[in-house]
Amino acid sequence: MAEIIRMPKMSDTMEEGVIAGWLKKVGEEVKSGDILAEVETDKATMELESYDDGFLLHIGVKDGESVPVDGVLAIIGEKNENIDDVLSEISNEVNNTDNEIVKVVEKEVVEEEKKEDDIKDDDIKDDESLEVVKNTKGKIEKINIDFSNDSERIKASPLAKKLASEKGIEISNVKGTGDGGRIVKEDIENFKKDNIIKTEEIKLPKVHSEESYEEIPVSQMRKTISKRLAESKFSAPHFYLTMEINMNNCIKGRNRINESSNIKISFNDIIIKATAVALRKHPMVNASFLTDKIRVNNHIHIGVAVAVDEGLLVPVIRFADNKSLSHISTEVRNLAGKAKDKELQPSDWEGNTFTISNLGMFGIDEFTAIINPNDSCILAVGGIKNTPIVENGEIVPGNIMKVTLSCDHRIVDGATGSSFLKTLKELIEDPIKILV
Repeated sequence: MAEIIRMPKMSDTMEEGVIAGWLKKVGEEVKSGDILAEVETDKATMELESYDDGFLLHIGVKDGESVPVDGVLAIIGEKNENIDDVLSEISNEVNNTDNEIVKVVEKEVVEEEKKEDDIKDDDIKDDESLEVVKNTKGKIEKINIDFSNDSERIKASPLAKKLASEKGIEISNVKGTGDGGRIVKEDIENFKKDNIIKTEEIKLPKVHSEESYEEIPVSQMRKTISKRLAESKFSAPHFYLTMEINMNNCIKGRNRINESSNIKISFNDIIIKATAVALRKHPMVNASFLTDKIRVNNHIHIGVAVAVDEGLLVPVIRFADNKSLSHISTEVRNLAGKAKDKELQPSDWEGNTFTISNLGMFGIDEFTAIINPNDSCILAVGGIKNTPIVENGEIVPGNIMKVTLSCDHRIVDGATGSSFLKTLKELIEDPIKILV
């Protein structure tokens, strides 16, 4: 019996997927476990696996097309099986959905038999524009009329404008013979380039006068980022705490570690480890707001924001407080590589309890970040800047890094957030403490 293959929900935030490419063709045999297609979700490109044995009888979606979750993708059944009834069922399902969302925007449907040629110039006023919508049989389905009060535009009937556009005639060059100099259909049909209206010649420098733009389809990833962060920004009351951290000792400590280690440690690795240790001392910063309760997480999973071409992914370092710097460094590099290659799996990005966003490598001194749902805070890390500082009453060269903690005021108040930053500052300024 034929089975309909539908778009599965491949992540907790997925609403639709894009078929990156079919790996099976219609008529090919399919076994349970075979990969039918690659699907681009909001987080990664994932494999669509078959759970049935049989033959691929129908593909309902082309490469590059998007399909909502539970939307029809394909049909699998016995070889040469008649699937007309299944296709009819799918067609009815689609039609019923379409009927629910159809809206009549401007005018009622005119008689189906009316021909476009029957539309006369005199049927339309000067301050109206006409759009004719045809059905699949070439017959007129409806007429949209757009009313305008622009008195300075060229007086021409909509049909004259349409003919001018089809013939490539600049309508401003046509002299109208209608009432008040209005351009009508006959003026366009009788127009010759030699009849261009002569105006006073003024020599002006040539300028580029053609407007142009490029429209880029919104990817599944960007749609999800937009939706989730908008929900976070406007539902969670954000407030921000900024602190300067003296990085002199951290720079010296990192240099000593890298001199004796095969795995190179970055400042970001140190920040992740220090943050994890600080979270253990301030559990409310490692909490989640769940409408009618607050969940205080005993485990520490730190999400690390990674920029990719289509947006931002947040792979997770799990149990970060229990891992060494070298372990964190290796894991971050591996996850960042998988993120850029769109190979992350749900287990790589789900479950964060706190998030770090570091833009210091881009030369950003300071910024604020939007909290990643359902965390209570996110740490925005700026770059290390060489700055004069005062030590023992003397001005000496220093290296300052600014961090900004975005807090959800429903969970974290100013004192709690400030105490967390104070602990984080102490750990980074004396990094030996995070190794104990």
